[in-house]
Amino acid sequence: MIETHSVAKTYGRGMYALRDLNLKIDKGEFVFLTGPSGAGKSTLLRLLLLEEQPSEGDVIVGGRNLSSLTRDEVQAYRRTVGFVFQDFKLIASKSVFENVSFALRVLGQPIEQQRRRTYQVLKWVGLQHRLNALPEELSGGEQQRVAIARALVNEPHIVLADEPTGNLDPDLSLEIMNLFRDINASGTTVLVATHDRELIKWVGRRVIQLEHGRMSGIPEPRS
Repeated sequence: MIETHSVAKTYGRGMYALRDLNLKIDKGEFVFLTGPSGAGKSTLLRLLLLEEQPSEGDVIVGGRNLSSLTRDEVQAYRRTVGFVFQDFKLIASKSVFENVSFALRVLGQPIEQQRRRTYQVLKWVGLQHRLNALPEELSGGEQQRVAIARALVNEPHIVLADEPTGNLDPDLSLEIMNLFRDINASGTTVLVATHDRELIKWVGRRVIQLEHGRMSGIPEPRS
């Protein structure tokens, strides 16, 4: 599903964010990406989201080299990837419903289909009763659930999450991780970047650790 072959990413003069990265994530797998700050976790996610291109090597998703995609193919690819941020990135002036349905409106889907799918994912994350609330009226855990619903509304094949529990307390972190496990159970490939070792241990999935932009070997818990 996801492969990198000798991938490097440099910034400036010889500053490596990633170096000689070779990894493979199977379709339908749930994988944690961990390592200290500056290890390259966010850089790898940006490559997978096509926000950046590798300086060297190839990133392959679904058998296709992402560097070879045309502009139209890039847009089509991005619609198959959901992304969850640490700081939520909700539009403050728009309601929960509007934040989640935004991507469907951009795609020009019929209004009734937008409403049906948006309500469906909000019900799935337990927020169907907060449709009209603004982000500032929600708790941190509720805001993150809205962000997850937004990532799922296009029914993506892959969900990427960058420190999705970084701003949450331990109980809410477990709640969010349970949502990611449910997402994965539906067949979606999930890659979560986090430095929280206790959370990784509790969830019990394969771990890829990065140090200074390279993979390093650690035990790989599985469920």
